[in-house]
Amino acid sequence: MPTAPRLTKWTKALALASCLAATAPNPALSAQPLDNGRPAAPIVDSVIRQEEVLSKTEAGKVITAIDRTRENIGTVRKTTKLDTVDIVFLTDAARSEGGPPPSIENKVKQHKDDVTELRQEIEANALLFNVIDSRRVLAEDVLAVEFNNPGKMVIYAAAKPPK
Repeated sequence: MPTAPRLTKWTKALALASCLAATAPNPALSAQPLDNGRPAAPIVDSVIRQEEVLSKTEAGKVITAIDRTRENIGTVRKTTKLDTVDIVFLTDAARSEGGPPPSIENKVKQHKDDVTELRQEIEANALLFNVIDSRRVLAEDVLAVEFNNPGKMVIYAAAKPPK
């Protein structure tokens, strides 16, 4: 009956080193603290402001932004840094309130494919996903975005702010 080959010192040392490497703490896992008190701060590093308004007050701006969704998708895709993000909560347009008013809802339906693609791009963009997530906004509640000035973005959401 053949005997198993004897392990050399180098083979044993290599096996031990492999085990130690596999159980060592991974520095990449601690690169983004999750409980630092500032939601998404390590990724976002932007000023995030929020405002609560009624949809009838902002309907014109929201409709204009929805009309520009196709051109804003590319900007969302390329966005890696923002100085300021304003989240405009259209509180009366939240699902719990019956959804957006007909004027906004019809515009969303008219641009349905573009709005869906915009939401997907926001979810795929780490910066923007963390911005909306830090305020408990779901991508499906985003109606439109607006880029007025370099480094500044406005997100219109049919949602209520977190309490």
